[in-house]
Amino acid sequence: MAGSAKSFLADAGYGEQELDANSALMELDKGLRSGKLGEQCEAVVRFPRLFQKYPFPILINSAFLKLADVFRVGNNFLRLCVLKVTQQSEKHLEKILNVDEFVKRVFSVIHSNDPVARAITLRMLGSMASIIPERKNAHHSIRQSLDSHDNVEVEAAIFAAANFSAQSKDFAVGICNKISEMIQGLATPVDLKLKLIPILQHMHHDASLASSSRQLLQQLVTSYPSTKMVIVTLHTFTLLAASSLVDIPKQIQLLLQYLKNDPRKAVKRLAIQDLKLLANKTPHTWSRENIQALCESALNTPYDSLKMGMLSVLSTLSGTIAIKQYFSSAPGAAATTARSFDLVKLAQECCYHNNRGIAAHGVRILTNISASCQEKDLLPLEQDAVFGLEALLVLCSQDDSPGAQATLKITLTCMVKLVKCRPHLSQSVVESLLTQLHSAQDNARILMCHCLAAIAMQLPVLADGILGDLMDLYKLIGQSATDKKQELLVSLATVIFVSSQKALSTEIKTVIKQQLENASNGWTAYRIARQASRMGNHDMARELYQSLLTQVASEHFYFWLNSLKEFSHAEQCLTGLQEDNYSSALSCIAEALKSYHKGIASLTAASTPLNPLSFQCGFVKLRIDLLQAFSQLICTCNSLKTSPPPAIATTIAMTSGNDLQRCGRISNQALTLSLQMKHSMEEFRNLATRYGDLYQSSFDADSATLRNVELQQQSCLLISHAIEALILDPESASFQEYSSNGTAHVESEYERRMMSVFNHVLEEVESLNRKYAPVSYLVSNSFKSCLCNAVIALLKVPLSFQRYFFQKLQSTSIKLALSPSPRNPAEPIAVQNNQQLALKVEGVVQHGSKPGLFRKIQSVCLNVSSVLQSKSGQDYKIPIDNMTNEMEQRVEPHNDYFSTQFLLNFVILGTHNITVESSVIDSNGIVWKTGPKTTIFVKSLEDPYSQQVRLQQQQGQPPSQQQQQRTAYSRF
Repeated sequence: MAGSAKSFLADAGYGEQELDANSALMELDKGLRSGKLGEQCEAVVRFPRLFQKYPFPILINSAFLKLADVFRVGNNFLRLCVLKVTQQSEKHLEKILNVDEFVKRVFSVIHSNDPVARAITLRMLGSMASIIPERKNAHHSIRQSLDSHDNVEVEAAIFAAANFSAQSKDFAVGICNKISEMIQGLATPVDLKLKLIPILQHMHHDASLASSSRQLLQQLVTSYPSTKMVIVTLHTFTLLAASSLVDIPKQIQLLLQYLKNDPRKAVKRLAIQDLKLLANKTPHTWSRENIQALCESALNTPYDSLKMGMLSVLSTLSGTIAIKQYFSSAPGAAATTARSFDLVKLAQECCYHNNRGIAAHGVRILTNISASCQEKDLLPLEQDAVFGLEALLVLCSQDDSPGAQATLKITLTCMVKLVKCRPHLSQSVVESLLTQLHSAQDNARILMCHCLAAIAMQLPVLADGILGDLMDLYKLIGQSATDKKQELLVSLATVIFVSSQKALSTEIKTVIKQQLENASNGWTAYRIARQASRMGNHDMARELYQSLLTQVASEHFYFWLNSLKEFSHAEQCLTGLQEDNYSSALSCIAEALKSYHKGIASLTAASTPLNPLSFQCGFVKLRIDLLQAFSQLICTCNSLKTSPPPAIATTIAMTSGNDLQRCGRISNQALTLSLQMKHSMEEFRNLATRYGDLYQSSFDADSATLRNVELQQQSCLLISHAIEALILDPESASFQEYSSNGTAHVESEYERRMMSVFNHVLEEVESLNRKYAPVSYLVSNSFKSCLCNAVIALLKVPLSFQRYFFQKLQSTSIKLALSPSPRNPAEPIAVQNNQQLALKVEGVVQHGSKPGLFRKIQSVCLNVSSVLQSKSGQDYKIPIDNMTNEMEQRVEPHNDYFSTQFLLNFVILGTHNITVESSVIDSNGIVWKTGPKTTIFVKSLEDPYSQQVRLQQQQGQPPSQQQQQRTAYSRF
């Protein structure tokens, strides 16, 4: 197993040199056996790195057993080091195979006369509670140590008790009374009581246990009114309610009561903190009365810090279902206007507060109300929200402090949300942003540009008229070369690309290039070129990529930039397409294909084993095949020639009685055309399937990239549907499944334009389908024009190269280890044909710096299949079920580790190829074909007894009596 781990984990560095799993473990073991304390400690603290590099059970089990030995025989400092390693490697504990042996070595120290050694052992046991939750000897030792006279040991016992209570219901039930007696006992010091109370938050395993713990906490709150005791008890109260779920409404009322009546600021702050926790976890449990009470407290408090905390809770609630419950009229109550609600009064009052944080929460509440509630009487709040946002924008854009920047981010986020839900407000919001852009600080300008781009991606609100202002600002910024100016150049260029919906004018391109030459570095130019590729401004992108080719030191970077340049040039060739000019379209597509083929060659050269660029290569290859399919379709449409002329074809057809003769001498040609069109339709459907496979393999892609791939797939399906509806099967063509669902969820200008083309083509196809009889299509040029114009319309929309083509924000990979595995990968594993092979599949999920940014793994689907490669021996009549192995299992990773087993039959003698392929299922139930695919070979051998019997039969010797008896038994 350790040998198999080496092959796919060898890319990670370990110290100064690369070592396989066994060598690394031996190196650390050498340090553990050293007579010097420093070397022993150094070896111990290096174990977490080893676990991270080789996260499979066989190594982790050996390593933890060695650490347990060190813990058993070492001094307290070494034990402390082992404890820290265990706590750091908590997610690897479940991979320990010999749990009993590990616990036995650690537990032996609990009988030491040294209370510090016992304390460290208790903490060690507490850290291992997840794998030994029901060990009675550990439970007994913890209970016994709670009565110790040594404070260090008692605190360690409290730590262990808390961890075991969270994992074991039996321990929690057994220890609850003990904890209760200690807390209520007069002999227990107050500081110890403060440490014991948080254990009660884990008493949520059943309703009766939670109820008794809640009663105890209620008594403590009233019996011990000191500030520290109230704070600890209330917080434990909240955590217990959040875990048990049944008492959350009561807890909200209790916290609101303390917030209103308790005069101590510390208690009020704790109540606000816990209310925020409950608002995030269970907003649906907040009643109208709860929100009203919180509003009244916020209106009445004279302290800004407390008011900001309460507004923070309200702003969290305003973005959830709780806000609708608040504004819904109670049964029998008279309807009230929106402005009469205390929440609205509070938000309006705080929008212009001199404290920026309070003002930010006020406008966020108004924005959430405007976005969530559609009632007519709430519509006037839209303008209040806009005015408050504009005031905050003016205030924060002039201030460069971190607090002002944080408030500005909240303000701009609210602007984007408000414009998305209320498009009619977009013009005033955009105008206020553009006005402030000139006078704002550089940090604020960057954030404002991001906001403008986000709004413009959703709505075409940036007209060509504002380009002059943006270009003036661009010239002004380009005079400085600071880091903030570089960032601002990229942000402002993005806004310019978004605002210019058509191709950039020569003047704009000249200004951008001039400013880049004057004040920018190569990285800034590359980022601007990347944004141009994302927005479809390929002429600008091509020129920038061309200028960067000579500025990189790496060969791979050169090929990467060269491929981007060729792709941009290819897409630029397609912008000259015109409707009804098919010969020009063919030449443009041919020129684009020429550049694409050059680009894919450079892209392949740019890939490395660590960065294979698989998505980029797959996307470009599909684009090349799609352009070739479009070109072939136009050629096929142009190949149709009719004779005699359509004017007299119908008369001849009626005279001859052959309906196809109305097309002239094209009976055979019609058949050929039909075959060509059928082949073309199948080709487009095949392309759609391949786009679907690319989509499924892109688990780490952002939503915009996935939507882009989906649009390419839909364009293939659209053309295949048009061919079927117009030519192959006009009568059975259905338009229901292809009808557009509207543009409510359009997220970008590229998607908007593609959806517009889809709708137009569908309308054209449907009208032609109704207009012509089933055979008359062959004499009409309308169908040819419709198909060719559909192709041209799709190609005229500039392709958008989305973020995942350039940048990978989320990184997820799966590493598999198979057992048994051969020492040499080409060597087969020997198995007798009358036995089954137990194949164990283990895997580790590895993440990048931002795990779960776009989607998370819910479970892993493992598919095992075997194929007979070469057969040896005689042919026997064997049931088909025994000839192949096809199995699938789904496992849920725990702490990024999963393991399962398969039983495989190899009845046929010979060499079998076993393939194990993994795919992941996200939290929405969508299957993603992420891989990897691992292969091993198995050689099925004849069992010795059958071989002996067969040889005797071949030699003509009757089997002995003993063998006959064994054969008879073997039948059963």
